Amino acid sequence: MTVDVPILIVGGGIGGMTTALALARAGFTAHIAERSPEFGEIGAGIQLAPNALRILDSLGVLPELTAQAVRLRRLVFMHADTGRHLTTLAFGEPFERRYGYAYSVMHRGDLLTVLHRACRADNRITLESNREVIELTDHGGTAQVRFADGGSYQCGAVVGADGLWSTARQLVCDDRPVTDKFVAYRGALPATDIALPAGERGIPAGPEDEIIWIGPYKHLVQYPIRRGELYNQVAVFRSWRYSPEAELTDGWGTPAELDESFATACDPVRAAVTLVKRDRRWVMYDREPLDNWTTGRITLVGDAAHPMVQYLAQGACQAIEDAGCLARQLTEYDGDIVKSFAAYQAERIPRTALIQRAARTWGLIWHDDGPVIPLLRDRIFARRDRRDYTDLDWLYQYQPEAS
Repeated sequence: MTVDVPILIVGGGIGGMTTALALARAGFTAHIAERSPEFGEIGAGIQLAPNALRILDSLGVLPELTAQAVRLRRLVFMHADTGRHLTTLAFGEPFERRYGYAYSVMHRGDLLTVLHRACRADNRITLESNREVIELTDHGGTAQVRFADGGSYQCGAVVGADGLWSTARQLVCDDRPVTDKFVAYRGALPATDIALPAGERGIPAGPEDEIIWIGPYKHLVQYPIRRGELYNQVAVFRSWRYSPEAELTDGWGTPAELDESFATACDPVRAAVTLVKRDRRWVMYDREPLDNWTTGRITLVGDAAHPMVQYLAQGACQAIEDAGCLARQLTEYDGDIVKSFAAYQAERIPRTALIQRAARTWGLIWHDDGPVIPLLRDRIFARRDRRDYTDLDWLYQYQPEAS
């Protein structure tokens, strides 16, 4: 049986939920189809910068998020091998005055729970789980979606929010994710289980600081989540055992390689890495930026449109920006799907492509082991003032004139 659905969102993760909520707040109905049996999020920490919080605030969920999040005081860069302090970025009052919001971190599951609760409370949103999309077809005036269980929907529009391995993306591009051979192990532990290292000028790193340890072909990120009760850790390294033939297997980027990669690190980093969970690894994937996300009445948001490596902490933030822009364009064009989708991608593609490329570059700067880049990086870091935000304006002050 075919069911008519005005706007179907494929995927019920952070991007899909935020898109549904943004559409509903703009007066449109939205139907989410999630392939997993339940709505949930794998992983631990997530960073929400002002550009994302600005949109979440407009959707009315910021108070609930704030109750679960940690407002960071500082971002401290340290050298992973020498333990030397490199630079500090002060978040505090000057940062909040400049961008309008604090830099916040929280558990990914807490963010999705808040979004899920808000979606369930809005009668313009329908949520379905355990619905795997196996085929999407654009018919000009409508789009058809077929599910693994044999059902199908006839849709006025489809938004592909189905992540890195998106089925919807196959309609506009036959590419596949690419890896720079880096993998991550991550997880959260009770905050009382971690010993915070000495920070800038011998001042101990505080419970409201994020610490990023960078070094040759590796880094470690640490920050508090869930009101400071948990401590999130992400250990990333480049695998030397990678091969194209083994890419989709567990034969590379192993826990043994994790320990080998951090064997030369300073004592606080080695101690922290021993506490990182080893039960699952995440391959660092992205894709080349596209110049088109849309075919007819089907378009993409989030990782389906612009997957990016994690070094600017903007993956989820850009999905949230997508949601706000898409809802705004549908309002601007009175629900005209074709015009709205065209305006949406015209605004979003240049920005997300820039961030995709910048994230790659930032990763190269963190991990370089040559004689020039680390020297220049560390000298520039050492000379900058902790309240110098000029290099962040392009990310965090993003407010299109149409908004």
